[in-house]
Amino acid sequence: MASAHTGTDTPVRVRFCPSPTGNPHVGLVRTALFNWAFARHHQGTMVFRIEDTDAARDSEESYQQLLDSMRWLGLDWDEGPEIGGPHAPYRQSQRMELYQDVARKLINAGHAYFCYCSTEELEARREAARAAGKPSGYDGKCRALTPEEVEAYKAEDRTPIVRFRMPDEPITFTDLVRGELTFAPENVPDYGIVRANGAPLYTLVNPVDDALMEITHVLRGEDLLSSTPRQIALYRALAEIGVGNGTTPAFGHLPYVMGEGNKKLSKRDPQASLNLYRERGFLPQGLLNYLSLLGWSLSEDRDIFSLDEMVAAFDIQDVNANPARFDLKKAEAINATHLRQLDVKDFIAACEPWLKAPFAPWAPESFDRAAFEAIAPHAQTRLTVLSDITANVDFLFLDEPVQDEASWNKAMKEGSDALLRTARENLSTADWSSADSLKEAVLAAGETHGLKLGKAQAPVRVAVTGRTVGLPLFESLEVLGRERTLARIDAALEKLGA
Repeated sequence: MASAHTGTDTPVRVRFCPSPTGNPHVGLVRTALFNWAFARHHQGTMVFRIEDTDAARDSEESYQQLLDSMRWLGLDWDEGPEIGGPHAPYRQSQRMELYQDVARKLINAGHAYFCYCSTEELEARREAARAAGKPSGYDGKCRALTPEEVEAYKAEDRTPIVRFRMPDEPITFTDLVRGELTFAPENVPDYGIVRANGAPLYTLVNPVDDALMEITHVLRGEDLLSSTPRQIALYRALAEIGVGNGTTPAFGHLPYVMGEGNKKLSKRDPQASLNLYRERGFLPQGLLNYLSLLGWSLSEDRDIFSLDEMVAAFDIQDVNANPARFDLKKAEAINATHLRQLDVKDFIAACEPWLKAPFAPWAPESFDRAAFEAIAPHAQTRLTVLSDITANVDFLFLDEPVQDEASWNKAMKEGSDALLRTARENLSTADWSSADSLKEAVLAAGETHGLKLGKAQAPVRVAVTGRTVGLPLFESLEVLGRERTLARIDAALEKLGA
């Protein structure tokens, strides 16, 4: 299939290339999702590449978390770790000799040069430029050193870095999200590509891998937009020295994800961590549905859709360039809708982790699967996230309900003891195979004491479940059973009497 927005028949190839530092965050997941949806929409290739050249910050634990997170989300890849591919290896730490070879070729071709400026000298010149109201980027001091100047620096035991030589002309490109952009040369100075210790920098390895892996589209965060003209210049230089297939990818820069206070959502923000949503029991499809709305929408009047529907409709040119605000309440509401759309058997299976230690407060032998399966369809209509299931069903599996004193004080008003005695009497003779019969018993007790159903059932609910809110009361009583329900009402009456 023809590649979108390139005018060629080159198959679409995108890459998702995170660094294994810390826990994955939702902004990173949004980037992965948009790349994945774009590749799948165009029957293209999703390349999963690990940028682990920073030994001081990268960790094997974070690397494994990245793989596990992608698998949990269902964002599969066509080339990369655990799969391999024609451009292996896909971890940059295993490609160092390749980058060093490319750096040598760039130097030999005049596209890069050694820079001997010390950190102190660079900062002093930047300060002077700022004071004069001029751009404070690198001033090109080492661009054309004489052999004598080089020897003088070497005599001082200076170890150079390698800088890429930017062209002295504007760089213009069409961003797939933002339209045509132009960067003047004074705003894009020469930049480092190899450290003084010989380690290649992200600024080199990322474009080199894009070129060698024949990436056609780079979809990434807006925070990287300022580096794009540098990369475009490097792609052109790589083409000249025969690295890659000679093409430059199309770029699309995704909008910022904003947190509270109109600030970009950062890794340090608690709600940014993907692990938080896994631990709370978001469904992958619910979380991805919400994250897709951070810059894109299926239609103006529809927020709920499947990944398949997203793939069918996704067009990078429909992405909005404006910042997108992360709204936890909306994320929860969308997840709740996806929970309700599950087949009840799938819902039961999804709840499993929260029905065991360390989440479940009951002993394993107290868990009654038949009781849980009976109550599950009612729980499914009430949950926001899967972890809510534990507190909603604990009354079924504990010897006594967890009594919330605030709920007790709210429900047990003057006359609640008389109401409970009447409700107990009615329930003792009710048909326990019918939730409607149990409802009639409590309704009749309320009428006896001049109370409507809502106020009549509140003391019963707290006596039996320990809480003022929860699953549908009469279906819960039906599952709990006559004997345990009446025993709990008796215990509540004893407490009221005391």
